[in-house]
Amino acid sequence: MKYDKITPETLTLVTSIVGKENVLTETELLQPYSHDEVTDPAYHHLPEVVVFPESTEQVAKLVKLANEKHFPIVPRGAGTGLACGAVPIYGGMVLSLEKMDKIIEINADSMYAIVEPGLRTDELQKAVTSYDLFYAGDPCSGDSCFIGGNIATNAGGNKAVKYGTTRHQVYEIEVVSPLGEILHLGARLNKMTTGYCLDQLVMGSEGTLGIITRATVKLLPKPKHLVDLLAVFPDIESAIGIVNKVIKAGITPTCVEFMDNITIKSVERYLHETLPDSENGNYVIIQVEGTNEDDLDEKMVTLDELCTENGASSVLVADSAKIWQARKAFAEAVRAESLIVCKEDIVVPVDREPVIIDNILVLAQKYDLITRIASHAGDGNIHLNILKNEALSHDQWEEKIAAFQRELYTEVYKLGGKLSGEHGIGYKRKALMAEFTDKAELEVMRAIKKAMDPNLILNPGKIIDVLE
Repeated sequence: MKYDKITPETLTLVTSIVGKENVLTETELLQPYSHDEVTDPAYHHLPEVVVFPESTEQVAKLVKLANEKHFPIVPRGAGTGLACGAVPIYGGMVLSLEKMDKIIEINADSMYAIVEPGLRTDELQKAVTSYDLFYAGDPCSGDSCFIGGNIATNAGGNKAVKYGTTRHQVYEIEVVSPLGEILHLGARLNKMTTGYCLDQLVMGSEGTLGIITRATVKLLPKPKHLVDLLAVFPDIESAIGIVNKVIKAGITPTCVEFMDNITIKSVERYLHETLPDSENGNYVIIQVEGTNEDDLDEKMVTLDELCTENGASSVLVADSAKIWQARKAFAEAVRAESLIVCKEDIVVPVDREPVIIDNILVLAQKYDLITRIASHAGDGNIHLNILKNEALSHDQWEEKIAAFQRELYTEVYKLGGKLSGEHGIGYKRKALMAEFTDKAELEVMRAIKKAMDPNLILNPGKIIDVLE
């Protein structure tokens, strides 16, 4: 795709919309906006300008200007993505929403909040906890990611097994369309069958179908009784196999998280701490809520029995702060080992997790690859990180990864799985998307993109390619 450069005249118009203090053009200041959390410089692209709008109306004016002057706009949240979804691969403008960071309203009685997209997820959690409420969206990057980015990528996280992904936490969104129109999609209703479900279409579209400028999100009563159990299993199959047994026993856990032993050791090195029973196997962290103390105790006894019967060497009540620090340090620990990492975000039916993890390990051995594995085991989402061996040249690394991915995703799709559970497709997985997605389905996606964004202005080159 070809776009016009942002000229000095266009910059003058941009400045008139947002003010000089909200425009960056110096190369050194643009650099942090050339990438997300993908550290491989092969995926980095410098924008021509970064702009910080402070209102929905400013966003709309900028998008209309982009259509008029034919330059691309890439919406950006906190930059914590792992699929190069906020990378400006065609230059143009990065539209950073970091200054739109307010909590507009918390309604504790009706249990909702109205927020701007640049609000950090953890800040919302802190703000509502004094009302004995919580927001069920819980990405591992919650202390750094933005609500708007969570919605744009339909972030999952630890609590998705019980509460669903981000799209299940949102009543309504205010969106600037690819043509610069301000839309209000969804409603604060428990059910609605009134035309096309456009809010759900925009959520998870990775900024390709609209820019989210405000959201009304659901709040829930804070659980008064909950516990984190740590079960340690000698092998991966018995660890992952516990998930279905827990659900079949009638227990709906809040979280079921898995870390293999190699990953546990990596996290220990990163944190400079020894984790409990780390010598004895693989971790499954199970968080469960109870209606009262007796109910919680009963669930704990049942979980202990189920895990022990399935081969756990130990089941213990975890130090919640310590065990969740370890789980959430996974990405940082991997990054400390290697800056060049292939991050896969596989999702398969829960009952097929043991099969695909076994397949991963076989393929890793076949291609002599270094792996680190953690997963949201309760919903079938596996985070596979492959670290680049320093002995490999860039070309050798790319060749091995391509062959590995081809075999892996062939198996994933045979099992009824998909490319991504929560990280999204972005730019990084676009070729895989084209290879493994049904062609008719891709054509429907292209038709939607072209209909909503006829000038292909908004976050072009992400998810799918669309010909002009």
